Amino acid sequence: MTEAQDERVADLEHRFRQGDPRALARALTLVESGHPWGQALLKRLRGQGQAKVVGITGSPGAGKSTLTDRLILEARKRGERVGVLAVDPSSPFTGGAILGDRIRMMRHHQDPGVFIRSMASRGALGGLAGATVAALSLLEAFGFQRIFVETVGVGQSEVDIARVADTTLLVLTPAAGDAVQAFKAGVMEIADIFAVNKFDLPGGERLIQELKGALELSPPRPGGWRPPIYPTVAATGEGVEALFEGLEAHHRHLKEHGLLEAHRLERTRFEVESVIQEWGRRRTQAAEDLVARVARGELTPEEAAWSLLRPEA
Repeated sequence: MTEAQDERVADLEHRFRQGDPRALARALTLVESGHPWGQALLKRLRGQGQAKVVGITGSPGAGKSTLTDRLILEARKRGERVGVLAVDPSSPFTGGAILGDRIRMMRHHQDPGVFIRSMASRGALGGLAGATVAALSLLEAFGFQRIFVETVGVGQSEVDIARVADTTLLVLTPAAGDAVQAFKAGVMEIADIFAVNKFDLPGGERLIQELKGALELSPPRPGGWRPPIYPTVAATGEGVEALFEGLEAHHRHLKEHGLLEAHRLERTRFEVESVIQEWGRRRTQAAEDLVARVARGELTPEEAAWSLLRPEA
C-alpha cells in the first residue's frame, strides 16, 4: 500500500477502536470483498477479544431467525453486547445476499448493543462464506461478547458451521420428516444443542422422543457432552430462556475441558481452506482451455489442478 492508503487504513482502525459502528460496517465490507485494506486491517485487529460464538442452523422455515431474535433479547437482558451474522443464500447473478433475515430482527436496530449484518454465502457448499470467520474476528475485536451466526438451511452442507462456532444449535420443527432428514444429512453429529421449535404444533413430543433415541445410539461429544433438547416456541418466547441457559452450560463445558482453543484453531483452519478453495475456483474459471483439455481426455483432473497450483502458473 502507498503511504496515503496506509494512513486511511490507520484512520479507519482508529475509528474502529473508538467504537464507531460505521467503521465496523466499513471494515466488514472491505473484508467480505477481499479488499487489501480489509486484509491489512484484519491483521492489526485479529485475536483481540473473545466472544461466545453460537452457530444456529436448521432447515428453511424452522424459525431460525425468529429464535435468533429471541436469543438476542436474552443476551441483552444479561448485559451482553451482541453481534449477529446472518449468512444468506447468494444471488447466482450478483453474488449478493437475497434473503435479508435482518427483517425479522428489526426490533434491535436502535439498540447500540446489537449489530446485525447479512453476508452472502457466495455459493459456499457449507452454507458459509469464506469471509465469515474474518467477520467474526472483527466483531470480537469490536468488543461483542456474544456472536450468533445464522446459516443458510441447505441440508447436508451445513456441517461447516460446527468448524466455526463454539456451540452449534440445530433447530428442528415437528414438520413431517424433519428428524429423518436430519439423520440422513449427518447434521445430527454436528449439533451440540437441539431446539424443537414451533413445539405448539402437533408432533413435538414425538420428535423429541425420536431425537432422544437417536442420541442414545450416538457417541458423546468431546469431553463427554451429551446434547440436550429444548422445546421452544420462538414466536412467543416460550422455552427460550431455558435454551439460552443450555448455551451457557455448553460454553462452561468447553472451558472446563480445555476445548475452546481447539475450536479456535479449527475455525482458523476453515478460514485458510476457504481461501484456497476460492483461489482454485477463480483460477479454474480463468482456465477454460485447461478444462477443455481435461474434457477431451488430454489431461487428468489432477494434472490440470497441479498446473494451476504451480507458483509459475
